[in-house]
Amino acid sequence: MCISGSVVIVAHAPQERPITSVHELWTMATQPAFLLYVGSVIVLVFILVFHFAPRCGHTNVLVFTGICSLMGSLSVMSVKALGTAIKLTFEGKNQLIYTETWTFLLVVVTCVITQMNYLNKALDTFNAAVVSPIYYVMFTSLTILASVIMFKDWDGQSVGSIISEICGFIAVLSGTILLHSTKDFERSSSFGGSYAPVSPRLSTGLINQHDETIKQEEEDLLHPEEAGFRKQELF
Repeated sequence: MCISGSVVIVAHAPQERPITSVHELWTMATQPAFLLYVGSVIVLVFILVFHFAPRCGHTNVLVFTGICSLMGSLSVMSVKALGTAIKLTFEGKNQLIYTETWTFLLVVVTCVITQMNYLNKALDTFNAAVVSPIYYVMFTSLTILASVIMFKDWDGQSVGSIISEICGFIAVLSGTILLHSTKDFERSSSFGGSYAPVSPRLSTGLINQHDETIKQEEEDLLHPEEAGFRKQELF
């Protein structure tokens, strides 16, 4: 379901509009709607880092993955702007002389360092089978949202394409929920039933008793007279 949903999203993705300069990208990045999104992301990241991470970061997987996803959405937008600037530079339109290009580079470095730091913490604390799908969905969702706000991708799309993208996202989300809900599934029924484990104290007692029985049998073999006398006392 995750793969199918991803294919549907990519197949109905909007066409990239041509960009002629880094100033155009800077205008998109400084529009009020995207600035509001950036401000919301920064506030949420600070709340997660300084309030939730020390308290429940090591027990709730959504804390570290949420920080990575929020910063990741900004890093993707910055990487796209920086890549476009480098592309235009190679085409003969030097964009490295503008302050906006280096600002995008600074944002990329800051977001990537923060993102990788908390992603490593998430992978060190939780199982990768849990972190990967949850991070994938949150990162993809926030990146699509940031792209829609900054580049206004849905303005030139038909209603059918938008609905297809939403359905693809729902398929990805459903597949991720199934992965997360079945990660601890134990197929004990295939072995004819489940058995309760023996407590450690009882297991240790049985092992000690078994060792004492073996030692006693060895002594009886070495001293048969004492063994016969011990049996007479028992009777």
